[in-house]
Amino acid sequence: MVEIQLSYEGDLHCSAVHLPSSSTLVTDAPVDNNGRGQAFSPTDLVATALGSCMATVIGIVAMRKGIAVEGMTVAVRKFMSDDAPRRIKRLELDLQIPLPASHPDRKLLESAARGCPVHQSIHPDIEVVMNWAWLEA
Repeated sequence: MVEIQLSYEGDLHCSAVHLPSSSTLVTDAPVDNNGRGQAFSPTDLVATALGSCMATVIGIVAMRKGIAVEGMTVAVRKFMSDDAPRRIKRLELDLQIPLPASHPDRKLLESAARGCPVHQSIHPDIEVVMNWAWLEA
């Protein structure tokens, strides 16, 4: 169990403290939802969580197998619904892995990303598209 304490600061800003580490982050409502877009929005954090979870799980599997994936990048694009209720409708990820496409553990690493806890927690109505680019190291 991990506890995170949040505080509404007013003007659509929140701050959060991750109690085990004392790390903090702030959120702001996006411009298209009455905010100023000065920080991650709550739905931006969902997109960020998905990308970082996939990269972390790939890193865990790669470390266990002795595979170097430093330099891996993940770009995430979040699309919101146009109708009510306001919600995330699509997340597109571009995963660039610094390994050749012919790497023998390619399928294992891709499967690890699809099995990450955040991906497994995303509602099935949210379309998740993964675009893989395997780059020669």
